[in-house]
Amino acid sequence: MSASGDDGRAHGDHGGGGGNNFFRRGSRRGGWDTSSTTPTPDRGRSDGGTGGGSFTERRSGAFGGGNYGRVSGGSSTERKSGDYATGYGSSGFSGGNLRESGDFRRSGIYSDGGNHGGWRAGEGVRYGGGRGYAGGSYGGGGDVPSSPRGLTTLTLGDWESVRSTMADEAVRKLSLSPSSSSSKKGLEPPTRPGFGNVGLRCMVKANHFLVQLVGQGKFYRYSVSFEPAAPKKLNKDIMLALINTYKNSDLGCLTPVYDGRRILLTTKELPFISKEFTVRLDDQGSTSAREREFKVTIRWSSTVECHHLNQLLAAHQLEPHQDMIHLLDAVLKSAENLKNYTPVARSLFSSSMGRGPLSNGLEFWKGFYQSLRPTQMGLSLNIAASARAFYEPIAVTEYLSKILWGGLPRDNKALTAHDRLKAEKALKGVTVVVSHREDRRRYKVLGLSTDPCNQLAFSSPSGEQPIPLYFYHKYNITLRYPSLPCLEVSNGKHLINLPMEVCNIVEGQRFSNKLSEGQVKALLKATALRPYERADQLKKTVEQNNYNKDQLIKEFGLHVNNDFTLVEARVLPPPKLLYDGTEPQAIVDPSMGQWKMSNQRLHEPVTVRFWACVNFSPNVRDASAEVFCDKLLNECSRKGMTFAVRPLIRTSSRDPRQLEKVLHDIHIESGQQLQLLIILLPHAAAYYGKIKQICETELGIVSQCCKSEKVLHPGAAYLEHVALKINVKVGGRNVVLLDAANRHIPLVTDDPTIIFGADVTHPQSGEAFSPSIAAVVASMDWPYFAKYHGLVSVQPPRQEIIVDLSKTVKKLLLAFKQNNGVLPRRIIFYRDGVSEDEFSSVLLREMCAIREACQSLEEEDYLPPVTFIVVQKRHHTRFFPEDPNLADRSQNILAGTVVDTKICHPSQFDFYLCSHAGIKGTSRPAHYHVLYDENNFTPDLLQLFTNSLCYTFARCTRSVSIVPPAYYAHLAAFRARKYIEGEVCETGSLTGSAGTTLFPGVRPLPEIKENLKSVMFYC
Repeated sequence: MSASGDDGRAHGDHGGGGGNNFFRRGSRRGGWDTSSTTPTPDRGRSDGGTGGGSFTERRSGAFGGGNYGRVSGGSSTERKSGDYATGYGSSGFSGGNLRESGDFRRSGIYSDGGNHGGWRAGEGVRYGGGRGYAGGSYGGGGDVPSSPRGLTTLTLGDWESVRSTMADEAVRKLSLSPSSSSSKKGLEPPTRPGFGNVGLRCMVKANHFLVQLVGQGKFYRYSVSFEPAAPKKLNKDIMLALINTYKNSDLGCLTPVYDGRRILLTTKELPFISKEFTVRLDDQGSTSAREREFKVTIRWSSTVECHHLNQLLAAHQLEPHQDMIHLLDAVLKSAENLKNYTPVARSLFSSSMGRGPLSNGLEFWKGFYQSLRPTQMGLSLNIAASARAFYEPIAVTEYLSKILWGGLPRDNKALTAHDRLKAEKALKGVTVVVSHREDRRRYKVLGLSTDPCNQLAFSSPSGEQPIPLYFYHKYNITLRYPSLPCLEVSNGKHLINLPMEVCNIVEGQRFSNKLSEGQVKALLKATALRPYERADQLKKTVEQNNYNKDQLIKEFGLHVNNDFTLVEARVLPPPKLLYDGTEPQAIVDPSMGQWKMSNQRLHEPVTVRFWACVNFSPNVRDASAEVFCDKLLNECSRKGMTFAVRPLIRTSSRDPRQLEKVLHDIHIESGQQLQLLIILLPHAAAYYGKIKQICETELGIVSQCCKSEKVLHPGAAYLEHVALKINVKVGGRNVVLLDAANRHIPLVTDDPTIIFGADVTHPQSGEAFSPSIAAVVASMDWPYFAKYHGLVSVQPPRQEIIVDLSKTVKKLLLAFKQNNGVLPRRIIFYRDGVSEDEFSSVLLREMCAIREACQSLEEEDYLPPVTFIVVQKRHHTRFFPEDPNLADRSQNILAGTVVDTKICHPSQFDFYLCSHAGIKGTSRPAHYHVLYDENNFTPDLLQLFTNSLCYTFARCTRSVSIVPPAYYAHLAAFRARKYIEGEVCETGSLTGSAGTTLFPGVRPLPEIKENLKSVMFYC
């Protein structure tokens, strides 16, 4: 294995020629040709500059300069056949020739200096590049005889000895920046640079079931168009009616499969090239019969060979053919055993799978999510347990009683104006069935009558007749609640009024509005299952669905493996954490995703000289409030914070109805000096949003709200939790990574680095006039990554792309410079909440915004390398321990479990990481998908760093389930939503403070006070 030495590569550092490439990296770096496992320095090239210089000039090069610029050496031409004479990596290989020993001495990346000796590869092994790494790997690599992927398999007994001995990255691609011809429209996610090696290897079961194409025939694709255009859900009803009507005639006795969009798939040719069909649907809920007639045109599109699909699967090239995957997914959903399920998006529900009450006229149904996905092993059917809220199939009057009066009986009284509006909102769009007629006709509720039933009349041959009298004469029914309004429905020609008491809610209607806090808790409690219980349930679901016996599925040549997919996983070592001080006790070793603060002081405790407490809870006496404050201050003192013994202002119990006046009075009385206001509330939701809006957008006060039940009985864990929140809200720092403090994390601590987190929260279903809210946070305390400034903005409802990102990023970059003296030389951007079908648009628009923000700064040619990572929690992949001995106390997989093989993306850079310990139910791993990477992270480095960050969440002494920057952005966005809660008037438009309207119905968010923008007020 020889290495040829050429001149190094310079990217625009030496001036001269070249244009201003929008996505050009401006840093000077050595490079490696990664087309083989032979390390070969890149040929000299100047991208936007003049000349490259010798390899010894590279501070971040490979051969001569040491991997992270910490070891010097000669020119690359002087190096021979992998001979690293002086040392390599951030901590170095301790001398030696790697061709002979491969001895890794105290070299791990998250190392405390190396107290555990080393990890020795087999004699004669060269650190040339592990399997999956095009040129070596971080934390592994080399061809170790005992392991097929370059790392000895570890046992639990080896755990402590390995945590500080992971090898540094050996060979990395250092140049992913696009060439000058790159187009913004050509942005594509990077291909996977390899697979991770670091960690304790174990096997886990994944809820993915291998699907094979065993047929050798053909599929025939047809395009479908509708006139007039109809919503997606209605299109499915139209196609179902079309197939039922024409199957045995025009469709040639074939059963086409419809993908829910614009494509039909059949296993045989239809007896036409193109044909128009007329389809009529039931006119329930419509105000015009004509609108229920549709023209559907089916036209031949193409023929697909099954063996060609298998070739694409084998070559991991089916990604561009997502329409075929949707079609095959539709085939699996068309199984005969699934016909009686109620479909909701990609899930199927049935009361036979389990149901239970949720209060206020709702119940939950159990079901399962099902989706076909391309993976490294081929097509995979992802199946997960699911539950959803449905309307109870009860009388409308009973439902009304539950939502208005808690189910209590009520006399025949007219509704107040407020109750009528609430009832109309709850009933609008619900399908009901009448009980007074034999045809049991169904109607969709369009609204409620303004007048009560006894003031309305029906037209009859004998003239106008009051509705109560009409029902008595016509159906021999005496109405019990004639003072209630009627349901307004349509018979296809005109609106009619139906008394509520002759209508029942049809079973199987999903509830799509916002659930109450109590309903959410009830739903979670009813559906939380331990891992082995959930696995058993999923196994039964797959067996009951009986895919392989279904005639249609067999016709399409699909075969579903009924067994869970067994996946090799790795458990990453937890990072060491550093609190205040240099003594050994300031360093903490987490275990199983958690740790205890014994006598540790917070890394940067704050001093609070001016504070106050106000009590809005009638359940808490003033004496009890003082006792609570004393306990809380004692806990803060134990954590190292300095508090004034007495509050700046003594306040007694206050009336919460005078909340705004009280807060303004306290602000004035304190001389506008308050650093912290502790607020005691009667219950969690009471006045919380209003308090935060006043304190943070009007007064500039940091506030800490406490629930009365916790105030009266404060446990040690609760007091610690509140103390941790107070410290960061006032401007302190709780805990940091030891390796960050020691600058031992490659890439992110060798140059000033900023970490962004971004999220967009959308209004709940049914909140048509609420805006979406974007939040972006960014780290300000390099290299610690513990303090994050946050900015929020409002944008149109359901808009996922962050509208004002360029301006927001620019502000945060300037804030970083103000705090650190320099602009960041590297950007890591964790983006939460993006679905897979939005990847390309978000990448294009938001990467452009980040680049525009950088270019708008005064520093010339400022284009720091960017890594853009999407964080997903709303996915349906779950893992179950194969070995019970490698599970935590909740029987979940261990904290730090990472998976990047088999069920992951066929070619792109992604991984699943369960960074937290399970508490209740089945742990949900986070899914990280790298959409752009100019920093050239190796899988091990990115996985380790992401997992380590999850131990720095400020609120608790546990690792969390998603990386903290994304978590903080989520919290900031929800905090901003509190500012506008309750400000939607009855017409649906927002009211409140003045401001320019950005789009109809939505006003700008109130501006957060300047003094709060530099602290984590949202935490």
